[in-house]
Parts: sequence; C-alpha cells; structure tokens
Amino acid sequence: MTHETFTGVFPAMTTPFHEDESIDFETLREHAQWLERRGVDGVVPMGTTGESATLSHDQHVEVIEAVTDAVDDVPVIAGSGSNNTREALDLSERAADAGADGLLLISPYYNKPEPAGMEHHFRQVADAVDLPQIIYNVPSRTGRNIAVESAVTLAQHENIVGYKAASGDMNRITEVIERTREENFEVLSGDDAMTLPIIATGGSGCISVSANVEPARTCALVGAALSGDYERAREYHHELGELFRVLFTESNPIPIKEAMEIRGHYDSGRMRSPLSRATDETLDALRAVLDDLDDGTAPEPAEAQR
Repeated sequence: MTHETFTGVFPAMTTPFHEDESIDFETLREHAQWLERRGVDGVVPMGTTGESATLSHDQHVEVIEAVTDAVDDVPVIAGSGSNNTREALDLSERAADAGADGLLLISPYYNKPEPAGMEHHFRQVADAVDLPQIIYNVPSRTGRNIAVESAVTLAQHENIVGYKAASGDMNRITEVIERTREENFEVLSGDDAMTLPIIATGGSGCISVSANVEPARTCALVGAALSGDYERAREYHHELGELFRVLFTESNPIPIKEAMEIRGHYDSGRMRSPLSRATDETLDALRAVLDDLDDGTAPEPAEAQR
C-alpha cells in the first residue's frame, strides 16, 4: 500500500522508571499526552532515548501499547529494530499488533553487516509488516553507516518511507535527500543541532530528544523552516542551541531525563543500569539553560502547529 509519510516534530520519548527499575506507565502516558497537547506531529517510543537496549521484548510491547492508548490524534512510530533480523521482524510484527502507526528501525549494530546484508535486513521487515517504516542511521551507536546507495535503493520499497539521519555528515545526508526526491520518502534529522540545516537542504523535520522538554519551541523552529521562514527558524535554533549542546554532554538519554526531572515531568530522572545519573557539572549546566529558556517567551502550542 501507499503510506502517508512523516513530516514535522516527533519526540524520541524517554521511558520513566520507578526506584526498582520497573516501568512507570502512569508517567509515560502522562508525558505522551502532554507532548500531544504541546503540538507535536507524532511520538516515538522505544528508540535509543527510550533505553530500548535495557528492556525485554515484552516490555517493548507494553510501552508501545501504553503510548498508543494514551494519545488521540498523533501517530506512534515505534522503535522495533535489532541487530538480529529475526528479532527485528518479531518486534515489528508485535509493534504493529500493539497499535503502532509506523516503525523506526535502527541499522543492525555490532554485527557490522555489509550493504547487501543491511538491505536484506530492512527489506525482510518491510516485506512482512505493512506499516510505514523509517530506517535509522546512527553510526556512533552501531559502528556502521547505512550506505547512501542502500538508502536510495530501500527508498523504492513502498513501506520504507523515511530515513532518520544521525550520522553528523551533511554531505551524506544531503546526497540521500537529493537522490530520493522522486520517492515517497522523507529525511528526518536525528540530531537536534542539525535539524535546521537538514530542513534547509530538503529534509522534513526531526525525531527529537530536546522536544521532550521543549516541544513548542521545537515545533515552532521546524514549522518556520518548513514554511520557508528561515529568519524565524534561525531565532529558535539559536535560542535552543545551548540546550542542544548540553543534552549531549553525556550519553543520551542521561541529560534529557535529568532535564525532565528539573522541569517537573518526572519525580526522578533515573536510568536503568548500566547508565548512571548525570554529573554535577552536567546538572548545573542543565539548570542554567532551562532557567534561561523559562525566562523567555515560549510559543503557544497553536503557534507551533503547521
């Protein structure tokens, strides 16, 4: 089938935990609903930011079910990737059964497959699961880039509708954009600091970490850029710039979960082991940048809508 593609702001949701590291489903649902009210275009549970690597497959599905039940009118793009193709296929099928509207599929990590193996991996899932799918390139996590040629080839599959770009390589990202313009295929920034330049070269939005605490400003930035108002988009880009930097001073999602605690979205920014709490230096930097943003005038949700 031909799917709608994804354009706009899609927060990469964190997963809240109780003190015993069990999932805090009440807070998870409340956060999904708050994001929807703030004008985001969809939500992405069970990606890297959701600490997917520390959850069992059953817990993946439980989180996806909770988020799909919580939101009303925005799509849920569920992280369902793995370095094991059979596991990725099983998780993707279960995510579809849980009500996901789309899938985010990280490239196989650790194995470091060659391009032919990577293409086969993604194609197997796309052939079997009739949902729109975004392939996710983040070599800092996986040890291997998705080759540009592979992305261009996969874009021809009717179920593969997007590419999350988190390589930090604008030449690579721009080439993917250039070579997929004739396809029903969107390139989304996976790095908040690169959202504006990626949209400026033809990208369609972002799967965002910072939108967990600044959804309205992130939506305003992306909305302005997509409408061609680059002066306004630059204002929001620079206003959020220090937050973008601080959120990646330690491994994601450590700083964003601490930021959510500071903002009162969580009673604790705890992570599952082996992730640790942020250093005092990071916490001080987060408090400073969040205080500066709180002193500013955030856009109303309606302004953030496109």
